[in-house]
Amino acid sequence: MLAYTYVEPGHFALLDKPKPVLRDVRDAIVRVTLSSICTSDLHIKHGSVPRAVPGITVGHEMVGVVEQVGEAVQTVKPGDRVTVNVETFCGHCFFCQNGFVNNCEDPDGGWALGCRIDGGQAEYVRVPYADQGLNRIPDGVSDRQALFTGDILATGFWAARISEIQPSDTVFIIGAGPTGICTLLCTMLRNPRRIIVCESDPVRRRFVQEHYPDVLTVSPAHALEFVRHNSGHGGADVVLEVAGTDDSFRLAWECARPNAIVTIVALYDQPQVLPLPDMYGKNLTFKTGGVDSCDCAEILQLIAAGELDTTPLITHIFPLSEIDAAYALFEGKRDHVIKVAITTEE
Repeated sequence: MLAYTYVEPGHFALLDKPKPVLRDVRDAIVRVTLSSICTSDLHIKHGSVPRAVPGITVGHEMVGVVEQVGEAVQTVKPGDRVTVNVETFCGHCFFCQNGFVNNCEDPDGGWALGCRIDGGQAEYVRVPYADQGLNRIPDGVSDRQALFTGDILATGFWAARISEIQPSDTVFIIGAGPTGICTLLCTMLRNPRRIIVCESDPVRRRFVQEHYPDVLTVSPAHALEFVRHNSGHGGADVVLEVAGTDDSFRLAWECARPNAIVTIVALYDQPQVLPLPDMYGKNLTFKTGGVDSCDCAEILQLIAAGELDTTPLITHIFPLSEIDAAYALFEGKRDHVIKVAITTEE
C-alpha cells in the first residue's frame, strides 16, 4: 500500500509498505478514505517532535471504513464508517478513568498514531484499542463533515471545556489557523458574551469575518488595546492561545484580566518563559497540555445536529499520490490554504 513516511528530519516520502495486520485482539484495521495534513506533521518533518520515530507512516487525522477487527473489539464492526481518534488510550488506567486520556499509561498511550506508530496518510491504518480509538459516523454525516473530529475539533472542544467559559465572559482566541477556528466554533457553543479572535494573516481574519460575523477580529499589533477596550475588567476573562509563537504566548497573559484563565492549546517549537515579576498580581490560572480527546461521540452528534460545521476549513483536496504537492502548498501557506484533505479514492 502507499504510505507517506517520515524518513529522517526534513524528509518525508511516499513509499510502498505492507498493509497493516492485527497485532492484538483489541486492534482494528481501517481502510482510510480521507485524511488531512496537520501542522503537527510539519513539526515532525522538521525534527521538533523528538519522540517521533523515523520510518513511521505519518498522519493522525482521518476517517475511513472498518475492514477487520480483533476478537475483543465490541463497539465497531467491518463495514462501519468511523472517525479515528488522535489519542491512543486503554480506557482502564487511572488517567483514562479520570478523562485524562492523553496521559494513558499504556506504552503507546497518548499521541501515538503518525508519531510513534504508523498513522493514516496511507491506504490503511491499524488502530490499537479500537473500542476507544474509533467512533462510528452517524448516518447522513459525510467524510468531510467528520474529518476533523478526532484531532483539531476534539482539541477545540477540549480547550473550550477546560477553560470554564461563562455566558458573561469575553473570550480572546489567539490564532485563526485550523485549530484556532475549531476552538472558536467550540467556544461559540458555550455562548459567551463576546469573542475576539487575534490573527496576523489578513486573509484568515477575513475568513472569520465572512463566516462568523458576530466575532470581533484584530491583528496582534493592536490586540492589547482592542481587548482592553472590549472587555469589562481590563482584559479578557478567558484566553485561549492557539498560535504557538513567543509573541503570542506573551500576548496571551498580557491580554488576560486579573484572575483570568489562560489555556495554552498551541504546540511550541521552543521553551516559553513565564516572566513572573511582570505578571505579579495578575493571579492567573494557566491550563496547558495535549488534548484529552475523549469527546468524539458528543462532537459527532453535534455535527449530525448541524451545530458544528468545519467543512469550510477544507480549502484543497489532493489524491494520496500527489501528497508531496499537498504538503508543499500547506507548508508554504499558498493559495489561501487552511486545511488540505487527502483522499485515497481517486
